[in-house]
Amino acid sequence: MEGFGQLILVGGAVIFAIIALIFVVIIISFINIWLQARFSGAPVGFFNLFFMKLRHVPSGLIVQSRITAVKAGIPLNTDQLEAHYLAGGDVTQVVRALIAADKASLNLDFNRAAAIDLATHQSGKSVFEAVMTSVNPKVIDCPNAASGKQSIDAVAKDGIQVKAKARVTVRTNLERFVGGATEETIIARVGEGIVTTIGSSDSYKAVLENPDSISKRVLERGLDAGTAFEILSIDIADVDIGDNIGARLQTEQAEANKQIAQAAAETRRALAVATEQEMKARTQEMRAKVVEAEAQVPLAMAEAFRSGHLGVMDYYRMQNIQADSRMRQSIAGEDAGKGGQPA
Repeated sequence: MEGFGQLILVGGAVIFAIIALIFVVIIISFINIWLQARFSGAPVGFFNLFFMKLRHVPSGLIVQSRITAVKAGIPLNTDQLEAHYLAGGDVTQVVRALIAADKASLNLDFNRAAAIDLATHQSGKSVFEAVMTSVNPKVIDCPNAASGKQSIDAVAKDGIQVKAKARVTVRTNLERFVGGATEETIIARVGEGIVTTIGSSDSYKAVLENPDSISKRVLERGLDAGTAFEILSIDIADVDIGDNIGARLQTEQAEANKQIAQAAAETRRALAVATEQEMKARTQEMRAKVVEAEAQVPLAMAEAFRSGHLGVMDYYRMQNIQADSRMRQSIAGEDAGKGGQPA
């Protein structure tokens, strides 16, 4: 029994030594972070640091971010920062955004900042940029140079093309940032408003005289509804005159009408040619019938001779009459030819 009791004591001592060793390792591993948090006024327990290690969360990043927030007067706990990190967020950017918003007296809490950070994770932007845009408004070129377009083209009622460039000053609306439309929507809406305003102008001269009328009418349309931004101003940076679209359209229409008329005339000409050819064919057909009828005359005369209805003297008189007719026709033809020549 004594040996068994000694074995229990030895085993307990070994287990205690292992636990103590683990405790010492934990203390050594996190002593710097723990002291830094303690003396910075943002204390973090050893067990919290140990569990961060088990959850594969960088304790240094979480503690440093909490220290920064607490020093700026923003009470954050490690659970909030850990949860955001595990969700794939950028803890540093969220803390920076909260500090910037607090200094600018903007209404931004941690949950909304975390939601904005996650929403901008795949866009190449950050929640800090969103807050800074809310503090310092940004200018958006319309149209965007990256689209390849140099101006927004529209045609006034008089047919003259007007080319305009606008600069839109916006600031972030943090309350609508999550789920709100992006800059591309602002650019598209402003472009549509400019085209509509120029198109409703009676003359291009009115646009050149009062370019501010474009910005006023565009602002009245409430283009920032449902977007992540608030439009502060729309400034027309440049207005140029383009082509005379109305005249070009009229020219193209006249050319199209000419081609239609030419096609109709060609159709009529083809019909006339076809009719002419048909009449020639009919003439040849009638001539053939005449020739066929004339071929029956000798047969009829021969039949008359055989039947005794025509005598020899009758035949000679008919021949004389035909000869006289040919002579008169010949003389008449020669006289007509002579009379048609100039003296």
